Amino acid sequence: MCGLFIAATVVSLMQYLRVRDRRLLLIAAMFACESQVLAREWDDVWRDVFQVGVCAAGLLLLLALSPRGVLKAPAPAEAASAADSPRGES
Repeated sequence: MCGLFIAATVVSLMQYLRVRDRRLLLIAAMFACESQVLAREWDDVWRDVFQVGVCAAGLLLLLALSPRGVLKAPAPAEAASAADSPRGES
């Protein structure tokens, strides 16, 4: 299983070199940390450290993938008609 995560890390890094999308580095970090988690013994302190790394990379990836709200200003004609109409009517 550990070998699959190492292979996924290599594939993610190769894809990053191809498209230069920084979000792929977070995916590669997740795979690399998870391979280290699987390679460690249950009582190893570094297992917990790498598990925190997996969680942190996942949360950062969630932030990187979430759409950013772009506030769009209304067109001048829409703004003028909205200002002339009474409240509650469109």
